[in-house]
Amino acid sequence: MLPPPAACTALTQPIYNRQMANAALFSRPSKGALVALLGLTAAALVFAAGRVDLNNPTGTHGLIVIDKIGRRVRFLDPSTFQEIPNSALDVGVAPHDLAISPDHKFAYVTVYGDGVYGNNPHPGHTIAIIDLASRKVAGTIDVSPYQAPHGIQIDDAGKIYVTCDLSRKLLVIDPKARKIEAAIDTEGTGHWAAVLPDASKAYVANKNDKLFVTVIDLKKRSIIARIPAPNGTEGITASPDGRHVVAVDHSEPKLLLIDTSTDKVAATIPLQGNSKASFKPRFSLDGSKLLVCSVSERLVNVLDAADLHGKQQVLTVGKDPMGINFAPDGKTALVANHGDGTVSVIDLSQGRVVSSFKGGAGVESMAYY
Repeated sequence: MLPPPAACTALTQPIYNRQMANAALFSRPSKGALVALLGLTAAALVFAAGRVDLNNPTGTHGLIVIDKIGRRVRFLDPSTFQEIPNSALDVGVAPHDLAISPDHKFAYVTVYGDGVYGNNPHPGHTIAIIDLASRKVAGTIDVSPYQAPHGIQIDDAGKIYVTCDLSRKLLVIDPKARKIEAAIDTEGTGHWAAVLPDASKAYVANKNDKLFVTVIDLKKRSIIARIPAPNGTEGITASPDGRHVVAVDHSEPKLLLIDTSTDKVAATIPLQGNSKASFKPRFSLDGSKLLVCSVSERLVNVLDAADLHGKQQVLTVGKDPMGINFAPDGKTALVANHGDGTVSVIDLSQGRVVSSFKGGAGVESMAYY
């Protein structure tokens, strides 16, 4: 039996095991066949580990930044981090989250309104469509009568999934037709969502309104489970292989690790060095690390996905970190700091913050494309 490739993690090991079991069906393969099999296995692991994770986009053409406080969509040079002159776009009050189309031609930006969760007196009802090549607004999707679009996800068919917290819905939208295909009840005021890579299910975090994660079957377009979360939930993300969903606890510094085969909490992971609840998680491009940012403590925890209960790196970043994205080489993470408008640059191989740059007045999310 070949040793597992270095790319294997606790989340991708089962894929490797299945491939090795299949390989065992062949009698005494040649050395060349074993090398070829190992190469195919490694390639499959890279794919499974999130190299093409549509909800964790990256690319070399540009860097789009959602400046919520500045009420602008901004474009930065991905090499120098300098803002491209005369490229800032006004898309409404106030942009929050974004998704990138599978062909990287468009960005879809949710326009939430002038308030915050629980106090949004003038809720938005649009999604801005941004042409990434021209850096221009290509149109809008009006989601009325639904209000306060916030978290957004996309699948490989190009459909987008948007939470509307005031309306307690998860919208399924065809962005080409600019039409809502379905408005699925979430029961709670869903703020963030995680769609599995195969677009079979969505997991919706309800803050502290409903003390469960809503699980939606996207084929049936209905709730199929409610996963108890006694303190409520903040940010949420799916692992690159779709086997787990990670939700951030709303009131304590810990994570809920959800097994997507059973839709039950498989483990609770304390966040080391944190005294308050955290905010948003995201896996690295290769699936080997899990990063979690804490708004209240200016921290980012870096966890080893192969050992989520092991020692964590705890890094200090800018004020009110809210978003995480990765450079295309997978070695650099950018952290959007909503409180001071900076972006912290983390060298993942060194495990430290190496620099920062100005991204706007108050940045919530961003993406390489």
